Parts: sequence; structure tokens; C-alpha cells
Amino acid sequence: MTYSAKGLAALEAQLQQDLEFLELPAKSWVPERTYQNTPVRDVVVIGAGMCGLAALAKLQFTGISNVVAYDAAPAGLEGPWITFARMETLRSPKTLHGPALGLAQLTFRAWFTAQWGNEAWQALDKIPKDQWMDYLVWYRKVLNLPVHNNVRVSNIAQAGDLIALDLAGAETGRVYTRRLVLATGRSGLGGFAVPDFLQGIDRRFWAHSADDIDFAALQGKRIAVIGAGASSMDNAATALEQGAGAVDLLIRRKEMPRINKMTGIGSQGVVHGMHQLPDAWKWKFVDYTAATQTPPPRSSTLRVSRHENARFFLDCGINAVKQEENGLLIETTQGALRYDFLIAATGFTNDFHGRQEFAAIAPHIRSWSDGRYQPEMGTPRHSLLEAPDLGPSFEFRELTPDACPMLAHIHCFNDAAMLTHGKVSGDIPAVSAGADRLVRGITASLFAEDVEQHYANLQAFDTPELQGDEWVDSTPLLKQENAL
Repeated sequence: MTYSAKGLAALEAQLQQDLEFLELPAKSWVPERTYQNTPVRDVVVIGAGMCGLAALAKLQFTGISNVVAYDAAPAGLEGPWITFARMETLRSPKTLHGPALGLAQLTFRAWFTAQWGNEAWQALDKIPKDQWMDYLVWYRKVLNLPVHNNVRVSNIAQAGDLIALDLAGAETGRVYTRRLVLATGRSGLGGFAVPDFLQGIDRRFWAHSADDIDFAALQGKRIAVIGAGASSMDNAATALEQGAGAVDLLIRRKEMPRINKMTGIGSQGVVHGMHQLPDAWKWKFVDYTAATQTPPPRSSTLRVSRHENARFFLDCGINAVKQEENGLLIETTQGALRYDFLIAATGFTNDFHGRQEFAAIAPHIRSWSDGRYQPEMGTPRHSLLEAPDLGPSFEFRELTPDACPMLAHIHCFNDAAMLTHGKVSGDIPAVSAGADRLVRGITASLFAEDVEQHYANLQAFDTPELQGDEWVDSTPLLKQENAL
């Protein structure tokens, strides 16, 4: 596959011309604000992964230019793609336009073919995950997006009608913003979902699938992996490829899930219609897909099963995990099993009470369990009940009115928004639609908040369109004619 630097340069030139023709970014229109002699941001985005970048780009395209994104990771390591995502390729079809925001020259396909040509594109099956990260790095660079790396937001607080953010890391101190977007990815508002049976077990003997796992240290070891999802397969495969002595997948279900239901009905109707449905229908869709589960990709599963020292144990629920001197005794519905190490591919939780940076807002966030869910909707599934009850622009709602007014200006643009908004703020297929919905809402609210200033600007605008010499007033002649 021959690389073409000239091709990429030509693509970038075409993209810049397209942006110029479309008048993007639009001119800045939000009035400047200060607070205690400190400049105020219009929007701060926490997270510079795919969703954060898409949100940032759409904000700038819309003329909201006084924005910034903070990401705790070093540049090039944002998101999961080359950290805890251990698959070989993306599961999404290569043709999806992802965060391109309706611009053909900003798609992965344009970026790929500009460098390696159409023949290589036709030969490509799925997008290698490292290459997807390379594309996102280019996306950030070519749009000149304002991302500050190695910066963590440690606290969120109210400051008048503004939001105050305390920063730690490469930048420290307090910054102020009018709107805040939480583009915090799969972890959403919470963190790792850890089963009760692992509480109190020494971390020497287990890790979550999203941890930074030293797989080299697992060479020759007996490994248990909990779950039957994509991350289970990816972690099991990585352990096997790094020389694990044996890897067992402990799967509670009697059968492996085989059908990816939501992919089967994917359409623009789902993207734009799901969030408009009555709550009972939203619950029904998400509850059904949670019950049927999403299968791991075929390629990921084969990546595991091709190893002779891999075993799949179905109908194998875990009753208890006991720590021994040199490992773990796992009591399962299929009997007792011993391992040197366990990997819990158990996903994430939306329980935001465990995150220090959200401590000030967590008690005030309204969830679906606070009245939005009704028993007639169906099974009271815990993972859905803890989902935040969001407004039409991903904004949080208050549990108690007026107890935390800034929540209306904090937008949950991450995986936790799925029940309210559909899959538009976490997955590749509809992230552009999600960014558009988010930014339309922020744009409308900022304009409404500044309406007096905009009206004053309307009154003060005095640049004449006409100079006064473009016509002759014939009214005096009409009066003379009428007098005859």
C-alpha cells in the first residue's frame, strides 16, 4: 500500500475551500463576558475523544468560537482507541461518516483514499483501531480545534450565573464558562461497573477490562475473563496473544448472543426519531436490546477460539470469588475454578456519585428513577433507572427545582444519554447528528440569554445600505400635478 503525502495535502486544500464556500466557521456572535476581571468561556468541553471533537467542531462552525476542550490524557491518547480498546478493528462499517458533520472531505474515507487510493479502500474490510485514532488526530489538526491535554477538571461549582471549573495537571487554577459539555465517553458520569463479588479482592489478582493491564505479566498464567461481549473477547484474545497459559471465558448466559438488534434496524428514522418517542417506547427499545444483548463481533470471537488454550464456559454464573495466597477460587454454577488472575469485562455504570469532579452536582441530578420511569413501562432495569433524565439538548434536569440552577447549562454528551436521546453521543454512526442536536440547543439558549444585548446591537447598528443619492423624491412634483 503506497502512501501519498501529496494526496493528503490536496484533500486538506479541498476541505479548506469547501469550508470557505460554506462560510465555515461562521462569524463569532456571542458577546464577550468577564467575571471578577477574568475572561469567561462560552463553552467548555470535558473530553477530547470523538464526541468531544465533534462537539467542538460543530460549536466553532456555528460561530461559538470562545470554546476549549480539556482532556486528562496526553495528545494522541484521548478516548479508548489505543488505550483500553483491545480489538483489532472497529466493528462499525468503514463507510459510516462518523464525526464528519456533513462534510465529505472530513470523512475517514476521504482521509484514507487521499493517502492510499481507491484500490486500497476497496480492499479494506474494517478500519484498524489505531488507524481510526490517526484519523481523529488529523481531524483535530486540520480543523485547528482548541484542545488542552494533560488537564483534568477536579471540581465543578456554581459562580453566579456561571459554572466554575477547577483544573489540575498541565494547567491549574479556576476557569469560568457559560455552558459545560461532558463528553466523557463510555464511562459517562460514573466509572467501572464492578460486581459485588469482587469487592474486597486484592487488585493484584484482578482488573477491569478498561484498566491499563500489564498483559506481559500474565504470561503462563491461568486467566478468567467475565462476560460474553466485545471487550471480553478483546481482552481474552490479547491475553492469549501475549502468552497466557490458559484463558477461560465465564459466561452467565446459556447461549452466546448472536444478533445485533439495533444495527439491524439502523436508519435515519432511528437517529432522528428515537428521542422524540414517548418515554414508554424509549424504555421498550433500550430494555429489549439490553435483554437480548449485543453479540461480540465474529472476528473478535474467532480471535479467541483459534487458540487451543481458550475455553468458553456457558451457563457459568459466578456465586463468589475468594482470595487465596497465590490466586483466586471462583465458585461458579458449574463448580469451583482456580485462577491466577481475573479480568472483569463488566462495562460501566452511570452512578455519578463516585466521581470527585461531579461531587457538587451529583446529588441534584434527576435520573429516570425519579419519576420518569413508570412501572407500566416494563422491567425496572437498574442500568436504565440510573440513567440521567435529560432535556432536549442533553442538559441535566434538577431533582429539586432551583436547588442547582447550573445543571440546566451542563450537557451530558456521552454514553449516559442513550436512554433519553438514543445512540447519538457515544457510537460512530450518529455522532454528527448528536453534535448537531447538542449545538443547536446551546446556540438557542445562549442567544436567548443575551437577547437584550442582541436587541441593543440591532438598535445600535447604523451602517447605511443606501447613501441617499440613489433616488429622487418625486412627491413634490405629485403635489404640483394634483394642484393643476
